[in-house]
Amino acid sequence: MDAVAEAEAPQTMLQNTPKMSTRRVNVYYGETKALKDVDLDIGENQVTSLIGPSGCGKSTYLRCLNRMNDVIDGCRVEGDITLDNVDIYRSGLDVVQLRARVGMVFQKPNPFPKSIYDNIAYGPRLHGLAETKADLDNIVEISLTRAGLWKEVKDRLLAPGTGLSGGQQQRLCIARAIAVNPEVILMDEPCSALDPIATARIEELIDELRQNFTIVIVTHSMQQAARVSQKTAFFHLGDLVEVSDTEQLFTNPRDQRTQGYITGRFG
Repeated sequence: MDAVAEAEAPQTMLQNTPKMSTRRVNVYYGETKALKDVDLDIGENQVTSLIGPSGCGKSTYLRCLNRMNDVIDGCRVEGDITLDNVDIYRSGLDVVQLRARVGMVFQKPNPFPKSIYDNIAYGPRLHGLAETKADLDNIVEISLTRAGLWKEVKDRLLAPGTGLSGGQQQRLCIARAIAVNPEVILMDEPCSALDPIATARIEELIDELRQNFTIVIVTHSMQQAARVSQKTAFFHLGDLVEVSDTEQLFTNPRDQRTQGYITGRFG
């Protein structure tokens, strides 16, 4: 290897290092095996879509990435799951801190029964991210701006978050997630309860957010996966069948099951 190649090699390796990685991941609900030996890398500053029929394991997999499965009785996770090459299931890991680094937005908007301001300020207060009221005000404004909501709510920050429209509530939940400056954002069908206009706004937002965050999204809509993601993973009956660049997966899938799903023969 010449000097130039030698100098470039570490940088190339760094660029190819995934933000999160899972190897041989199996998940059980009691005796039922919901995920089977899943190997998947989550690229940094990319949107990775998880698609597949209902009950195929995609939401189960998503919950592994910030240990939300810990709160489900009878759920057992096996295998290796890393964030920046550190095992997130290792003994003594601070799960609260993990969930600050790997935030989550759920299927149905779930703002806290608090003001718009307090919805955003809750996480930064909990994690001690603001030393003064001015710091907190700044975090609230930046988070709402990033979520495309600031102009709509800046004059009513003390109004209840539950009083917003469905699409606004979901953007409020995204703003709440990014207020603690996570590195990864998990989204579990974030548009399934929204109308087409609100869905389009969330999709635009996802595309903007990937400049600063790594995003993993579960979606029942193949069209949405094609629009928002750079990588797509297809799950079926607990197996990760295929993963590749999104355009590749939809135009030239390698597996017959993927072909069958995207052409509507089952699902």
